[in-house]
Amino acid sequence: MANVQYYDTIIAPVVTEKSMSMMGDKKYTFLVHTDANKTMIKEAVEKMFDGVKVKSVNTINVLGKNKRRGAVTGRTAASKKAIVTLTEDSKDIEIFEGI
Repeated sequence: MANVQYYDTIIAPVVTEKSMSMMGDKKYTFLVHTDANKTMIKEAVEKMFDGVKVKSVNTINVLGKNKRRGAVTGRTAASKKAIVTLTEDSKDIEIFEGI
């Protein structure tokens, strides 16, 4: 397994209709490093955002899609998503406020 630091764990927030509707329930979706586990994701979120307490983390491995370009077939890169649920007394994450 790679040596993944907390600032390398979270790559980007996922901005979709479903992820925006889950924000009301204090659930935030992030694209994370493929070697990151739930403990690493929890620590990274709590260190990167002040006043945030994580209740639980759910992870999803997303396989790459099959693509064709003429006779050549290939596959896009695989990725990993994490749905982070915050506790009731936790502050909201600021990067999602203006969206």
